[in-house]
Amino acid sequence: MTVKRAFNWVVGLPLAIIAVAFAVANRQWITVSLDPLSRDAPRIYMNMPQWVLLFIGVFIGLLCGWAAAWWGQGKHRRAAREARVELFKAQAEHERLKREADSRSRSIVTTGDASL
Repeated sequence: MTVKRAFNWVVGLPLAIIAVAFAVANRQWITVSLDPLSRDAPRIYMNMPQWVLLFIGVFIGLLCGWAAAWWGQGKHRRAAREARVELFKAQAEHERLKREADSRSRSIVTTGDASL
């Protein structure tokens, strides 16, 4: 068992137990109203267990964090893409110069042999 796998079990198992305990403790149904004008008879509402609301919030938070990290790392992805393009250009230039040097050395060898 690797250290990473052991760490995942040591951290993940207690978190899973806590999540299940929270879900069992908060299984009463609540009404989530999305209508800010009418408190007594909302037009838009949902009935759900309280733990579902928490997990939806956690999931939305994870998605927002992922999007913010992805957006923030855009400049690094762009720099890597530009460096990759520049590397391909440099490799192509190297191959071209290598072919030119080979053809020059062959012409020198051919010219040298003819004069002897």
